[in-house]
Amino acid sequence: MKVVLSVAAVLLASCAVVSGARAQPATEATAETLVASPPTGEVIQREFAASKIYPGTTRNYWIYVPAQYDGTTPACVHIQQDGIQCNAPQVFDRLIHERKMPVTIGVFVTPGRVPAGRPDALDRFNRSHEYDRLGGDYARFLLEELLPAVEQQKASDGRSLLLSHSGNDRSIGGISSGAVCAFTAAWERPDAFTRVFSGIGTYVGLQGGDVYPTLVRKVEPKPIRVFLEDGSNDLNIYGGDWWMANQTLERALTFAGYDVRHVWGDGGHNPAQATELFPEAIVWLWRDWPQPVARGAGSPQLKEILLPGEDWRLVGEGYKFTEGPAANARGELFFNDVGDSKTWRVTPDWQAELWLADSRRGDGQNFGPDGRLVAASGADQTILAWDPSGQSTTLARGWRGNDLVVNASGGIYVTAPGWDGTSPSTIHFITPEGVDTVVHTGNLKFSNGICLSPDQSLLYVADSRSRWVWSFVVQPDGSLAQKQKFFHLHVPDTADDSGADGLRVDRDGRLWVATRMGIQVCDQAGRVNCIIPTPNGKVSNLCFGGPNFDHLLATCGDKVFVRKVKVTGAPNFLPPTTPAKPKL
Repeated sequence: MKVVLSVAAVLLASCAVVSGARAQPATEATAETLVASPPTGEVIQREFAASKIYPGTTRNYWIYVPAQYDGTTPACVHIQQDGIQCNAPQVFDRLIHERKMPVTIGVFVTPGRVPAGRPDALDRFNRSHEYDRLGGDYARFLLEELLPAVEQQKASDGRSLLLSHSGNDRSIGGISSGAVCAFTAAWERPDAFTRVFSGIGTYVGLQGGDVYPTLVRKVEPKPIRVFLEDGSNDLNIYGGDWWMANQTLERALTFAGYDVRHVWGDGGHNPAQATELFPEAIVWLWRDWPQPVARGAGSPQLKEILLPGEDWRLVGEGYKFTEGPAANARGELFFNDVGDSKTWRVTPDWQAELWLADSRRGDGQNFGPDGRLVAASGADQTILAWDPSGQSTTLARGWRGNDLVVNASGGIYVTAPGWDGTSPSTIHFITPEGVDTVVHTGNLKFSNGICLSPDQSLLYVADSRSRWVWSFVVQPDGSLAQKQKFFHLHVPDTADDSGADGLRVDRDGRLWVATRMGIQVCDQAGRVNCIIPTPNGKVSNLCFGGPNFDHLLATCGDKVFVRKVKVTGAPNFLPPTTPAKPKL
């Protein structure tokens, strides 16, 4: 039977622009090529034993090179854990031939193992360590070690292997622990992987995967597309219930507005259904390519605080270590480069200009109701007040402060964490008259960020070396009572604490906390509602500024970013305001 195609059917698919080069599109389809058997790609086997991220490991990997790959145009990439699965080379032969996926080089890699030190001993098997754990190590292994090694190889006919470096041109998949590993790689590095195939995924409590449904609901959505498969007879063991965990993750992805599809069956913990569904899943994951994978819409809580289409904007970079973002009564923003002992001001067009050439290693800082910038000076262990002309007055001395807040009456609360590790972590209160008193000692491991509630009845203090922000009731004389570990923060798998640092509140009573995982936004009842990552994955402190206090400035290591938000900040030097009662 002769096949007749329209002109449109034989047009080439569009190409994605990647670092000045285009990823290779699916090849031109004709009546003759569609009725013929698909050309067979080449599969090359290699060994990789040079990892610095997983030292001592050795592993095999296979490279699938499609027949349509021309050796000059970067190809899209698919990575699969546990080696070749789901008949992937044959599936890719057919789908590339039928133009249902772009020209794609496949990389199929086994988990690492560390050879034993003697012949009669077992190797150390790294599969769960690499696959089930959260964090960015495995993504780094792929991006910094394995894929560069792949690009050093050649096809048997001498074709160079050019891989697209755009996440929009990359898919990643796996089965069981390989599936949660694929999801983690995309979650940690959505700039590098955006399309995820997950078969009987291990989203349970083996090494942390059970937290994903919660994180998916709270973290600002990422540009990831996910295909999930599982069966009702999957494992139900000490680590959790795979069948329920996959459904819980699917519901979380749907709640957060992700592009997600699932197929449920009645199979057990085996690859049978995943293999059957793999061609369908790959077509769905690559549909509409090269259009970029969109971000999810986000939770209702995120929609309350973030503006659609507004993202982070770079204010400045190249600093040694930024801290102490602060806004004055006009909303003008300032920040410190602690390492370079300078204070910078943010101009109305969101550029940074030098304000103090020598801040005396100013660290945490905030404006007072008199318009002076009060800062903790690390150089001479003082608390300084800088007037608008850049002249300083010493308010307290003899101890090194960390962060501080000034209330509407001019009283100053300062954290002093006990920098040497032997001194207690304390909180000082400096009255408007200049009397310096320690109002709390002990309990906190490392007192850091500090602010007041919008009505200034509560003092919030971050304990960086725990997962808590403490709440104190402020007494009329400035002393503190009724201390409580109150705000329960998320801790990344790669750390033992939240790293909670700078704190700020908005006028609705939310507490915004700079942490290792990004900016965690808590309701008044102490619960994290949202997590907002920063562009470079770092944040030490934050502040609301701009004329309407609706711009969020974040100090992020060597960079500073700003983002317009829906909420209005509540600087504590302004008169107190009372937010609505929280929903309990």
